[in-house]
Amino acid sequence: MSRNYFRFILLSCLVLETAAAKAIIDCRVVTGVITECNPYGAKFLKAKEVVYDVGTQKLIRVKTLPVPEKKKMRVISVADMIEKYVKIEEPIRFKGSEPTPVTITVIKEPLIVEKVEEKIADIKTTSVIDKEILEQIYIEKPKETQGEYIVQKGDMLSRIAKKFGLSTKVLARYNGLKTKATLRVGKKLKLPFEQKIIDALAVAKYTVEEGDTLISIATMFNLNPKTLVEFNNIKAHTGIATGRTIKLPLPYILAEIEAKKKAETKKKKSGKLDMVHGFGKRKLRVTATAYTSHANQTDSTPFLAAWNNRIRPGMKLIAVSRDMLTRYGMRNGTKVRISGLPGYYRVRDKMNKRYRKRIDVYMGLNLRKALRWGRRSVVIYW
Repeated sequence: MSRNYFRFILLSCLVLETAAAKAIIDCRVVTGVITECNPYGAKFLKAKEVVYDVGTQKLIRVKTLPVPEKKKMRVISVADMIEKYVKIEEPIRFKGSEPTPVTITVIKEPLIVEKVEEKIADIKTTSVIDKEILEQIYIEKPKETQGEYIVQKGDMLSRIAKKFGLSTKVLARYNGLKTKATLRVGKKLKLPFEQKIIDALAVAKYTVEEGDTLISIATMFNLNPKTLVEFNNIKAHTGIATGRTIKLPLPYILAEIEAKKKAETKKKKSGKLDMVHGFGKRKLRVTATAYTSHANQTDSTPFLAAWNNRIRPGMKLIAVSRDMLTRYGMRNGTKVRISGLPGYYRVRDKMNKRYRKRIDVYMGLNLRKALRWGRRSVVIYW
């Protein structure tokens, strides 16, 4: 009985083990229906589909691997790595070249009122400072270079400033004046220059002193040495004697010379127009032509003019248009001056009625001179 019972129990265990083994399969091959597998397989393989080829059995599998666990990582900056792992020592070559930083340690002590009062009592106070102490402390300021200029007739603040190379505002402020202040003759103006420099700049002349050279004089007055030599007609390598007067080519002097040159050029261009301004009471701008007693230019009486006036070559006379007689008050024998021509001319003839504000200058028998004169616009005075 006992043997049969033992056999029954053993058989039951084998059946149960076989059934359990069929239900749990290896995790390497798992189909969609099976939900459990043997966890001791090397890889987790899930079969997506089983395809059988002709004559062979081929298993198509999809490999699914477990997601690897992320490792924790700490990010360290380069500065932290250098500070922690790298040690920098001062090189022997440069050791001692930089000063050692000074550390200041503040020691806090309790404030004792009695000690403070004792220190205050030790401080000596004086109501009056000794004169000797003041003399030791006082430092005299260097005296400013200064000179004076006496205002001349016709001077203005702007002209004086230009003469000495200053602006009008600076000169006015230096003397406590307004920029448009009126200056009286004889007034003294302060200037920031030595007196000898002021005297030289005022007249644009400098008297040579002992030890002076052309270069030193040019430097003194801020001039070009070459310009100074040319302005005084001095040879390049010639010495200058003490006491000699040197003319200074200052800007205001050069401006005056340039203005004179322009005025002379203008005067030459205008001819002798300025010479006749003071003559007569009336003036008029007219068109002037020229005529002669040449046979090709006159009628049968070349030397007989209007009013039976006898004319001859060399006489200074003019013929005038009829309106000059009726409207402007000229008469036979009126004395006139013509701009651009020297001397005086007389009205001795009259022109055709068709002309207005015209004169005809008599040139004798010189036909070439008359043709060269041509037609001009002139001013006549009478």
